Formats: sequence, C-alpha cells, structure tokens
Amino acid sequence: MRVISNEKDIEEGLAALLVLDPRLAPIVSEAGPVPLRLREPGFAGLAHIIVSQMVSRASAEAIWRRMQPASGLLSAESYILLHPDAWREFGLSRAKADTLTRIAQAVASGRINLQTLVQKPPGEALAELTAQKGIGPWTAEVYLMFCGGHVDVFPAGDVALQAAVAAAFGLAERPQAKVLTGLAEIWSPWRSVAARLFWAYYAAKTRRDVLPIG
Repeated sequence: MRVISNEKDIEEGLAALLVLDPRLAPIVSEAGPVPLRLREPGFAGLAHIIVSQMVSRASAEAIWRRMQPASGLLSAESYILLHPDAWREFGLSRAKADTLTRIAQAVASGRINLQTLVQKPPGEALAELTAQKGIGPWTAEVYLMFCGGHVDVFPAGDVALQAAVAAAFGLAERPQAKVLTGLAEIWSPWRSVAARLFWAYYAAKTRRDVLPIG
C-alpha cells in the first residue's frame, strides 16, 4: 500500500493533483509549503488527536503537556495507571477521558493494535477504529493520515477543511461533510495531500495554523 512518508511524497501528490484538477494551481501557489507532520502510530498518536477534538490548538497542547508522564511519552499502560480523577487535573472532558481509558484498555489487552492497523486498507482500518466507542470518522481519518501516512483519506467533517474549500472555490457557504466528500472524489488517489493543501491554503489566508495536529 502506498503511503506518505516524506516531503517528496507531498510534492509528487501535488503534481498529480494539478493534473487531476487544474483548478488547484492558484491554490498551490497561495498555500506555500504544504506540511507533512507525520507522527508515530500508537496510543500516544491517537490520544493526541482525541485531546485535540473541539478545542483550540493552545488548549489542546496545554492539556497534552499535562498528560505526559515524567518517565516519557504517554502510553496505554501509563494512562491506565493514572488516578481515576486525573482527567480533571489535565483539563480533559469526562467524555474524552472515558474514550482514552477504553482505548488504553483495548491496546493493553491486545484487542486492538494501533501500529499494525495503519497498514490495513483505509476502509478496513477506518471500520476497526470507528468500532471503538468514542472514535468517530474525523478522529479515525486524521489518525490514518498523520500517524499512518495514508495517501487517500479526506476528513470531510473537518470544519476548517470545509471552510478552506469554500474560500478556495468561492462557495457561498461551507460544504457539509457529505457534499465535500463528493467534491473530493476528483482528488483521489491523493486526497490526503489535497486535504493538507487546503489546510495550508486556509492557514495562509487566515494567518493561523488550522491543521488537526501541531
């Protein structure tokens, strides 16, 4: 399975996208550098994405720093050993804390392997992730993109991505997830690069980082 692993893969994807959809040429010009931002697959990578849901980047990073154990990077095992009320000190919502606990227990018990999962085809990997309570399509898609290097994933439910596409194409309103999924079909098999491109374009326009992970 083809994966994105370095900046050259991003460049190859952008070149392919310009052939698939010439409308993207001015967007590429205005976007500037398109970020790679890969993370290691595993509990820490997925947990960081869960923490980032529906909060500002600054808030997410502050929570994430508080969650790191003194011994090093957060793991499923170290999370399970935390005091049951530690989520309050971190600033996590109860729902996110419960999701992280369930995922940590599933990883520690071997019911799910987040490293090997990313090597599966997108449909299979997404189905396995979203079968976990508390993991929705956005979280699963972002995990496959940034922790698995999947090349053809497009998180159409991402509000910033919707706003970016609307701004780029002069749409009257943000396309909702179902509509955006349809619009993105033309960018297959490089939809993960297309998503990065639109995030970079919107970041250049708004002067703020809108990628799902820092």
